Amino acid sequence: MGSQGGQGDPIAEPARVRAQLDRILSSVEFQAPDRSRRFLAYIVDETLAGRETNLKAYAIAQAVFGRDASFDAQNDPVVRIEAGRIRRALERYYLVVGRGDPIQITIPKGRYVPNFIVNQSAISPGSRSAPKSNQLHEAPAAQQKQSFAYRDLLLPIGVPLVLGLMAILSLIRPLEGLFGSSIPSGAPVSSKGDQVKAEILVEPLVGTGRGNGDADIARGLTDEVIAQLTKNKSVIVKSAGPQTQIAASNQPQLSLQGSLGTEGSRLHVQIRLVDRANGTVTWTGAYDRTFQDRSLLDVQEEIARQIADAISSRQ
Repeated sequence: MGSQGGQGDPIAEPARVRAQLDRILSSVEFQAPDRSRRFLAYIVDETLAGRETNLKAYAIAQAVFGRDASFDAQNDPVVRIEAGRIRRALERYYLVVGRGDPIQITIPKGRYVPNFIVNQSAISPGSRSAPKSNQLHEAPAAQQKQSFAYRDLLLPIGVPLVLGLMAILSLIRPLEGLFGSSIPSGAPVSSKGDQVKAEILVEPLVGTGRGNGDADIARGLTDEVIAQLTKNKSVIVKSAGPQTQIAASNQPQLSLQGSLGTEGSRLHVQIRLVDRANGTVTWTGAYDRTFQDRSLLDVQEEIARQIADAISSRQ
């Protein structure tokens, strides 16, 4: 998307980074809970203030999540889990609405110091073209005279040529009426760009466990499924929310629904794809995984990728 912004780069100055952070936090497409938003704002502010060396799990847990001095990152993975959730939410934001944003904020895996990546294509065209315009005014007079000479030479040749082509076309059109056109009038021309894309509304997965842990896992898996589905260019992905509006369309309209529950270190996930037009269940999937020897984030990413692959193979 661009190059890494440095302190000497005016594009990545703190004011622009903070403006990008506000843009992300105010977007409905950045789907993250309040504590994830506080997490992101905190690590961005600390980095801009030059205190990125303090961005460790222990400091973040105390500043953002209110943990006390007894916090142990090994026994309480809250910082790592929330960082993974923010990574997925940022990835989805930039895939859906943030492609043209001037700065991309990312959190590399394995650390909590954000990167600010400059989107060169979003730089103001006027600022890039200003030096060229100055050079144009300073062009030698000989070059300007040469351009006028070429124009004076082409004008007497180009005008008769255009008029001749117009005369030939006026003769061809009546012949099309006699012999018929090779393409019927009004017939659609097929192309890859005309492919009808299915529209998938991803509804929040439901945690069926009694505790709050299943609800958090369900939200994380929902975000991961959205992030994986948005990589598929043959579908249009929408997330269900209070502001979601589904307009009438000729596109196939589907809903992705599901539930999950945990039993010890095992995770059970049920997924179904429903045709919103008639309520028909067009596909179901069941996933049973253990996260005893793997992190929960890795298990969520694996399941979400398999769900996205299964849906992509049906399109």
